[in-house]
Formats: sequence, C-alpha cells, structure tokens
Amino acid sequence: MGCIQSQSREARYANERSNQIDRMLKDSGRESKREAKILLLGGGESGKSTIVKQMKIIHQNGYSQEELLAFKPTILRNISDSVIAIIRGVDGLGLEYGIPDNQIFSQRLLQPKHELDEWLLPENAAYIISIWNDPVCQQVIDAQHPDYYVIDSAPYFFENIQRIAEPGYTPSEQDVLRSRNKTEGMLETWFTMGTLRIHMFDVGGQRSERRKWIHCFENVTSIIFCVALSEYDQTLLEEPTQNRMMESLTLFESVVNSRWFLRTSIILFLNKVDLFREKLPRIPLAKFFAEYTGGSDVNSAAKFILWRFSQTNRANLNIYPHLTQATDTNNIRVVFAAVKVTVLQNALKDNGIL
Repeated sequence: MGCIQSQSREARYANERSNQIDRMLKDSGRESKREAKILLLGGGESGKSTIVKQMKIIHQNGYSQEELLAFKPTILRNISDSVIAIIRGVDGLGLEYGIPDNQIFSQRLLQPKHELDEWLLPENAAYIISIWNDPVCQQVIDAQHPDYYVIDSAPYFFENIQRIAEPGYTPSEQDVLRSRNKTEGMLETWFTMGTLRIHMFDVGGQRSERRKWIHCFENVTSIIFCVALSEYDQTLLEEPTQNRMMESLTLFESVVNSRWFLRTSIILFLNKVDLFREKLPRIPLAKFFAEYTGGSDVNSAAKFILWRFSQTNRANLNIYPHLTQATDTNNIRVVFAAVKVTVLQNALKDNGIL
C-alpha cells in the first residue's frame, strides 16, 4: 500500500519504469504526446492545495523571496484565528485553564488590533506559548466543536511562534506548506516531471465548490483523490452532523463509479498519516468505525480505511493507493516518482502508444 518503509524500493522501481517508457517514446518518435491532465479531488482540508505547493517546490524551483512574503498575512491569520478559537472554546465549553495566568493572557489576546502585524508582537507570542502549554488547549482541539475549530497546522505555528513574531519575519517553505487558505473555484498549475508535461487542476473541496468540477472532466488522464486519514473523528464545518471520513467515502464513491472516469486511473492519497499516527492512541478509530479491531496500530488502521474506500469501487477501476504526508517534501517526492509511472502509462494508452 505504498507504506512509508517501502518507499525507497518503490521509488527505484518507478524510476526504472519511467526510464523504460522514456526509451519507448523516443524510439516511437512520439515524445510530443507526453502531456497529462491531472484532476486533484477530495474534501475540504484533505491536503490538495499542499500537494500543489509541493509541486512548485519540487518541480518549479520553489518559492522566491517575494512569493514567500506573500504568504505572511495568511500565516498570521491562521495563528490569530486558531488562538481566538481556543480562547473562546475554553469559555464556551465550560473549561478552565490549568495555568491561572492564562485567563489574563487570553483577555489581552482578544483585544482588537487594526493590523495582524501589531497583534503578533513578542509579548503576545509569549502569551500564546503559555496558552499552548496549558492542558486545556488540547481539550478544546479534541472537542472538535465547529464553533471553536482549530486547523491542523496550529500546533506547528504555535511551536514556531517566537520565530514568526520576530521583526522582519519571512515565511519558510515549511511555513507555506502548513498555511491554510480555503480554495475557492479552480486553480490550475503546469509543471514537468522529467519530460512529462503535467496540467494539474485543484478544485475546492467544500460542498459548495464541487459543482464546478464538471468543467474539468473531459480528457482527464488521472485523478489524485486526497483523503485526510486524521479526519475520522471530525465533522464538516458546513454540516456539523456529518462525519468527514464518511463524507470522503461518499465523494470517492461518486467519483470512482462515474461514467466520466471509465478510462481514468485513480490515485488515492491517504494523507496526513503523521497526524493519524499521533491521534490514534488518544481517539480510537473503533469509536467511529465499530467494525475496526486493529487498535492504535497505524498500519492496521490505514489498511482498514483503504479497505473501506476499495469497497466503493463497483466500476472495478484500477486504484493506486499511497500513504502520504503532504507537508513532507521528501515523502511527496518519493510518492510522485511512483505517480509519474501511473500517469505516464495512462497517458500513453490514451495516445495509442501502449
């Protein structure tokens, strides 16, 4: 299943197969056909936009200084929204701070500022660190209450808050990967993998955005469907009674059995495996999927979720699963070495070469 421990072997095979296809194309004189259209699908916050960012880092020489700075407002907003959600969650859920001073610090952080740069001063950074170190913080996050929602990357930003609060802060590429900005509409990106030209479409994952996918369906070579493994205990922000994993299963079922995709390869990214591994011992998967009996073992849990997704594939399409951590550039580089082979083979079939 593309397990992390087997990725070096997988990458070697993928590179060998890619080189073999390169030679085949050169011999046939049809290198100009090496184009592929990839549709990036999945629910909201499944990691699709992070994958697009990784493609820029890996295949487009990364981000310039100016481009990195453009993410600063988003990062500051992510931090501000997360801190405020936690503070309001402590009050709204009837919880108490374990560190008494945090009651005072929280009130200071709630004081309005005209600019986020004014809000995230070193003094406020110290308040955030204190609140983050308070046991009540994790209680708010684990509550998964839609009114006090905290993004997955909040712990990363809190742990790096002193660096981010420094004068002259410029986001790192890892900061950019962790930043969250809701995708609205459709974003297109072009890049090359070797000599394979890729045209990738990232479409919004929220329910309100999905009707726009229809415009991307024609001549799709492959679909990358992202599901966040760690969302098994979470609900949709737009419909708090609907479990996110169940929503992803329903969405995947509609995609894999669609008449639009009868000739399309489906690449399934079981994403956020790092958060999944950390969450399993605290929040049992069996609490949400009673038929699961594998405890907190991450491989057993991931295989179970893969099985659940495979059960929806009534069209018997080829599904190529990979465990991924979209914020880890090395992981995505290895995974995409295998993805390239899958995409190449499908593109060549469409062009009558294979």
